[in-house]
Amino acid sequence: MNATNGTWDVIVVGAGAAGLSAGLVLGRARRETLIVDAGEPSNLAAEAVGGFLGADGRPPTELYERARAGLEPYGSVELRSGSVTEGSRDGDGFALRTGEGALERTRTVLIATGMEYRPPDVPGIAERWGRSVFHCPFCHGWEVRGGRLGVLDSGDGAVHRGLLLTSWSDDVTVYTNGNEPPADPALAAAGVAIDERPVVEVAGSGAELDAIRFADGTDRACNALLVPVTMHQRSDLAAQLGAEPGDPNPIAADPIRADDRGTTSVPGLLVAGDVTGRMPSVANAVASGSNAAAAVVQHLTAVPARG
Repeated sequence: MNATNGTWDVIVVGAGAAGLSAGLVLGRARRETLIVDAGEPSNLAAEAVGGFLGADGRPPTELYERARAGLEPYGSVELRSGSVTEGSRDGDGFALRTGEGALERTRTVLIATGMEYRPPDVPGIAERWGRSVFHCPFCHGWEVRGGRLGVLDSGDGAVHRGLLLTSWSDDVTVYTNGNEPPADPALAAAGVAIDERPVVEVAGSGAELDAIRFADGTDRACNALLVPVTMHQRSDLAAQLGAEPGDPNPIAADPIRADDRGTTSVPGLLVAGDVTGRMPSVANAVASGSNAAAAVVQHLTAVPARG
């Protein structure tokens, strides 16, 4: 499909939960939409989607396959594999160049590229990421309920995460990895243990976690581990198009500044999903994609088409 007069109504960059949700709203609004996707959703490592209505327990790949199939009835939406590497203003709209060399013009842009998740650099975490090691207990806590659960953190973050995990188990240990233990007495009051020893490995078989291994050569049994992550932008497209950066927060190092509808400081440029630096989850991504797409339609209704 080619855009009318060579200009799309909107180009959505990224086809994870946020981008596909946006595509559905845009298709139903009969907007000529190009969705460009590099095929790297952040949750592909996870065994299942947790806590998303209608898809709880389903593999992420199944969720995305069903979502893509749901766009097929809407002939105004094109899904294209690839990436967007460059972007600039083009009159009242934008010009985007793909990694394959194509130049696409569009009246609006919706960035939903997701973020790069960076958990602590401890041996064994990467192999178990999204399974027995995770950053969101609301997504993964049910699957490890009642087990020996751990938190790899220190300071206020350790207190927050340690208390949170008690919703899923009575056996919770905070591993401070050689750092000073939290001074807050709330952990002890909740029955959360604290182990201050330096951690050298998260050990187990395959994706399973069996134990936390310490520098002194000993182990402590552990079935699942909650860790803090810092998210970083995968793409600098928003910056290329002039969007203001948001303030770093405990979740995201470089979020894009946007309001609740995904509207940025640049007219016609919107964002959805993890790129905003808000709490990451499939449910939140779907909601933000829907909201941002509705804002795109309202923007296009108010701004006359060129040509």
